Amino acid sequence: MRIFSGWTNNSNKYLAVILSFIVSATLCLIPVIFPRFLNNISYEALNLAAIFLLTLTFWVTEILPIAITALLAIILLPLLQVTDTREAFAAFMSPVFFFVIAMYIIAGVIKEVGLDKRFALFLLAKAGTRSTHVLFAMMLGTALLSSIMSDVPACAIFMAIGIGILNKAKVVPGQSQFGKALMMGIPIAALIGGIATPAGSSINVLALDLFASFSEQHQLDIHISFLQWMALGVPMVIILLPLAWWVLLRCYPPEFDTVGSVNDNKAELQVLGSLSNKEWKTLVIIVTMMALWVAGSWFKQLNVSIVALAGAIIMFMPGIQLISWEKAERHIGWDTLLMIGGVTALGRASIETGLAEWLVQSTMGGIMSWPLFWVIPMISLLTVLIHLPLPIAPVVNVVLIPPIAILAMSMDINPVLLVLPVAFTASCAFLLPLDAVPLLTFSKGYYRMFDMLLPGIIISLAWIVMMTILILSLVPLLY
Repeated sequence: MRIFSGWTNNSNKYLAVILSFIVSATLCLIPVIFPRFLNNISYEALNLAAIFLLTLTFWVTEILPIAITALLAIILLPLLQVTDTREAFAAFMSPVFFFVIAMYIIAGVIKEVGLDKRFALFLLAKAGTRSTHVLFAMMLGTALLSSIMSDVPACAIFMAIGIGILNKAKVVPGQSQFGKALMMGIPIAALIGGIATPAGSSINVLALDLFASFSEQHQLDIHISFLQWMALGVPMVIILLPLAWWVLLRCYPPEFDTVGSVNDNKAELQVLGSLSNKEWKTLVIIVTMMALWVAGSWFKQLNVSIVALAGAIIMFMPGIQLISWEKAERHIGWDTLLMIGGVTALGRASIETGLAEWLVQSTMGGIMSWPLFWVIPMISLLTVLIHLPLPIAPVVNVVLIPPIAILAMSMDINPVLLVLPVAFTASCAFLLPLDAVPLLTFSKGYYRMFDMLLPGIIISLAWIVMMTILILSLVPLLY
């Protein structure tokens, strides 16, 4: 998985790593050289800050494979006496870890049984041949799929279909306004659709897990349920998706009015025939999972990860057998999976060692006196901008959620009011195609790096404004 394509010069990579080693070593030595400094921060928190700096540098520069850096973080936690070995590995194997495995398997099943192709052809047949309608159909399909599975596979599925449409239209990469709009619209729709439900992205489940750890640590009886998340996420998607489509059409109006053929799409649908037995089984399992996720708002045993794992396991059962393990493991993104484990362990350690609290007191104390309707958009804007130097959404959550939750407690307000803006905006990563999702389509050459900047700015600002209004309006009613 390429996280950031800018570090192509090896000398830059090595320089960044050397500097991070020096700074990390200095942080570890501060208690020895300046023991009075420990009046403000614990020895464990300083060592954790050193681990954070080192692993973030390794992730951004990709000096080591993403997964290996995550494993490095796990062994450094006990070695530098931040946590004991058992706690470090227990945090690594969190519910988020197993949720990601389950959702990769479910995404693989959707692809293996052919539901993805049938769904896309159905939408395209309904959309007709107008290029603007085709763009919206592709964005709608991506967003809907992304609401129940990870953003990357949802984007990859519709990117392949989109490239087929562009090839039939004889579009030359880099020379078509429609090509730009379509290849930017698909990842933007995936990121927008992913916030509809907690199951729409591992980033969402990670945010909920971090907040649950924070609530447990501070003995708070506050829980963000599946339905409470949807009460904010679904309205945001309903508003932002058409807005993103409109912005892309204004920035990159298609050079032709029609594209493709309705008859071709209908003919392909006819070739597929009626829903197969495997497709029906897959649909029933997914619909049942959605119902159980919603029921989890009242029954805590129906945790998001538990339901996802149950759904994935059922897909292997005799008599159902939607996929073999040999095929399933090819669909699992092991690098992403191990990175999620690493950042979850780091996030929990930042709460337990007091590093998150120290960061708040050192950097965010000034905004405690601001009105809440200014604090929420400022925190959201910070989350959007931090994607530029740190285009790794799970890490953005880990870096920001614990200190932001503590900031909320310092302001004597419900932590949910500030945690949810970070959790939602961690997916708002389309100022530039640096995140793993837009990188998928960017690599195909249909648009340049800065082509995404203008639509990205407009959509991001609309995202922040809309989210601020919804959170201020709905959170007091939901919690």
